[in-house]
Amino acid sequence: MRIAIVAESFLPQMNGVTHSILRILDHLQERGDDVLVIAPSGEGASGVFPVTETVNSARVVRMPAFPMAGYPHVRVAFGAVPKVRRILRDFKPDVVHLASPFELGWRGVRAAKQLHVPTVAVYQTEVPGYAARYGVPFLESWAWQRVENIHRLADRTLAPSTFAVEQLRKHGIPRIEMWRRGVDTARFNPGRRDDAWRESVAGTNADGSPVKVIGYVGRLAAEKQVEDLRVLMDLPGTRLVIVGDGPMRAQLEAQLPRAHFAGFQGGDDLPRLLASFDLFVHPGEFETFCQTIQEAMACGVPVVATGRGGPLDLVENGKTGWLYTPGDLDQMREYVQGLLDDDAMRAAFAGAAWQSVQGRSWKAICDQLINHYEDVISLRAKSIAG
Repeated sequence: MRIAIVAESFLPQMNGVTHSILRILDHLQERGDDVLVIAPSGEGASGVFPVTETVNSARVVRMPAFPMAGYPHVRVAFGAVPKVRRILRDFKPDVVHLASPFELGWRGVRAAKQLHVPTVAVYQTEVPGYAARYGVPFLESWAWQRVENIHRLADRTLAPSTFAVEQLRKHGIPRIEMWRRGVDTARFNPGRRDDAWRESVAGTNADGSPVKVIGYVGRLAAEKQVEDLRVLMDLPGTRLVIVGDGPMRAQLEAQLPRAHFAGFQGGDDLPRLLASFDLFVHPGEFETFCQTIQEAMACGVPVVATGRGGPLDLVENGKTGWLYTPGDLDQMREYVQGLLDDDAMRAAFAGAAWQSVQGRSWKAICDQLINHYEDVISLRAKSIAG
């Protein structure tokens, strides 16, 4: 199969979109598919044409891009539809995969439409919801209009959670299917726990018992609402650990002075830290899925998360963790305190969390994606023939 992936973000920017694309590329490489990635230029690059690099055997074309205001590491690609159409025409894909499409994806879906190439659009980022968090709420309607236009043109839209599916349906978007995310349970598992790291970061209480570690993993950006974790700062016998980086790091370090900021972690270090948490807390309200929750659960760590978006599917309330009412930080604190005070409950939640993610391999998830590709290719062929 020949697959073109139009990526709204990609390496060197590492986020949920990039992570998913890399896992997909691993799978397509194993299958022997021919893959082209169209992505924004990296930081400091001017954008080049045609192919300039290879990632997991996929050729990469970089489009000119500029940094997003307030988030310089995120680059927004620009370029006319004819240029994207020319790249696609030369590659001759069987299908175009639109990864979290918005700006570059808007050009990609129109170019594919003009070439009569079927498209699968993966809804992965709630861009309209970010508008208020970034202080531009008047752009929310415009952003939804863009999302609607893209997904109505696509042959199929894949959404990662029940919440996301219903959200898109309310906006009149047709041809939606559920497509979740995988988790590498060999990489993320309870055996990664590092007691020496815990001791170095959190230490012990006066009675010699270990200080409990409350952890967060994710970008340090406005939409993640990491500042809400301030209500946990004074819980006795605990240490708050923040893993990740982003434009709000300095501000958050000032707002959470007693927290340990571990910075961006990858490779074996990320599962090592995750498995060393006693509890994982995610306060963001704009998660279409939330991969870090799934990774924490694979490490046998119970979760407290906001009851909106992707966490609604991932966290079974009262069994693998707790979901608190969005904005109710007193309830968040109450749930965290309750789990930290009850070792037996926390252990039961941890075991159930681990069990809940078994079988969600990236291979199984990517095989589902291939089925979606084959479906839209077949439907487009029948449409042309009939």
